[in-house]
Amino acid sequence: MPELRTERLLLRRWRESDLEPWAAMNADPAVREHLGPVLTREQSNASVARFEAAFEARGFGWWAVETAATGEFLGFTGLDPVDDGLPFAGVEIGWRLARTAWGHGYATEAARAALAFGFETLGLAEILAVTTAANHRSQAVMRRLGMATDPADDFDDPDAPPGPLRRGVLYRISRASWTGSPAPGR
Repeated sequence: MPELRTERLLLRRWRESDLEPWAAMNADPAVREHLGPVLTREQSNASVARFEAAFEARGFGWWAVETAATGEFLGFTGLDPVDDGLPFAGVEIGWRLARTAWGHGYATEAARAALAFGFETLGLAEILAVTTAANHRSQAVMRRLGMATDPADDFDDPDAPPGPLRRGVLYRISRASWTGSPAPGR
């Protein structure tokens, strides 16, 4: 299974040592603001087991992200098929980082590596990104990646309860429009 490297980051398979910081991230209401309720340790551990099973089945998924210099666990970035029940299909890119990793350009840098893998290794024609309408930070990363949105693609997530997590936005980037340029620091 591939590891992806950038100037500052390593995207790799999950390790036992990731479980504690991953659980701490998922227990942080700020990290979960646009995702739903905080997770228990058991729910966090179960998510890692699902991520690893996806890697085994497909050869790609949600990579654990760490700093190359120190090995500090930062969160995840990766590619995953869009959930069933949404009004579109394809492979989506996503990221979730610890609050201490916000504002350093890590999400954009890691996502560029995942896009390169999706287009160059998997041969995908298009990669999608999905978030809540209120998640302006993630939408800014999507725009920095060169992704575009069409308000006609906005949707209500059938799995989200009524409220601010229900309205979603869809961003897209095609292999033809992807520049493949190296990630700037931010």
